[in-house]
Amino acid sequence: MAVEKAFLEVEGGARIPCLFNPSQLQISRSNSWAGAAVPGRDVPRLRYTGAESGVLRVDLFFDTTNDGTSVAAHTGKIVALMDIDPGLPGSDESSHNVRPPYVTFHWGDLHSFKAVVADLDLTFTYFSGTGTPLRATVGLTLRQYEPSQAFGRQNPTSGTPKPHRVHRVQSGETLDRIAARYYGDSTRWRTLAAANAIADPLALRPGTLLTVPRIDS
Repeated sequence: MAVEKAFLEVEGGARIPCLFNPSQLQISRSNSWAGAAVPGRDVPRLRYTGAESGVLRVDLFFDTTNDGTSVAAHTGKIVALMDIDPGLPGSDESSHNVRPPYVTFHWGDLHSFKAVVADLDLTFTYFSGTGTPLRATVGLTLRQYEPSQAFGRQNPTSGTPKPHRVHRVQSGETLDRIAARYYGDSTRWRTLAAANAIADPLALRPGTLLTVPRIDS
């Protein structure tokens, strides 16, 4: 079974694929409650005053060391999600009524609410000898754009392939060395990273159990 990749669906239908699946997602919801304190009385009874927008936080990992192209070709598409788009429905530049697009995060059976990119942190972590960025991490905070159903079936591992075996990481081991051991090809480290939702392949912890998926010949 192939690994199902996560992607961002942009308002209008365009898709921005994730090169690697995230290692975790953080979803936050909050409700507002209020109660008036009265001198000489105990804790006041609270009354519900409304719901706050949901928040999804996720870190995405990008790596183009296999072909040497700039990773900015991928991260730039996500950065552009913070730019206003006059072509969106309801936009009117004459009245300054313009906005960035909303997005929806998808991963297998997991589908987020419609959201806007509230915060973005882009960090380039590896460069070629000529200064071309080859590896980056994008931290996204997505804030709910409108009322919607989301995360009906939260099973982000549903696309993980059936394991061939499990490997316990030893001190000093790297993904490329583990790939060379099981596949005879160190460049297969991306298969291991995708199957185990590893965002940073350089931060393996000794003792971690890795799924080593079967590769069909």
